[in-house]
Amino acid sequence: MRVHKLGHNVVAGAHPEEPHPLKVLPDQRKIAEHQQSGQTLGRGMDFALVVLVFLGIGYGLDRWLGTRPLFMVGLVVFSVVGQFIKMYFEYTATMQQLEAERTAGRASSPRTVAAAPAHDIVQGQAS
Repeated sequence: MRVHKLGHNVVAGAHPEEPHPLKVLPDQRKIAEHQQSGQTLGRGMDFALVVLVFLGIGYGLDRWLGTRPLFMVGLVVFSVVGQFIKMYFEYTATMQQLEAERTAGRASSPRTVAAAPAHDIVQGQAS
């Protein structure tokens, strides 16, 4: 056996090792992580933009009616409370869906009972 200049062992007459197959698709775990981070980013942007829209509407109403911070503060509080209520209902719906999937998974794959060891089986006695 001789040693290649890069330090690999080389056997005379042996074919070089096949290269590892090219991975075209990423790992499913990485896909799930990216989807989750995208959903979280989307929720954060949704929260911030709704609050900003209500802040702008409140500012416009306050300028138009001459009531400086009244509508601005009121609509921001309204939007924040609404966003938290929305998040609560989305969370509850997601948890109910996951619980239903988990229950369905249990029902579709019944538990198997392991066979008793041979020495525990009582055989009929001959008289």
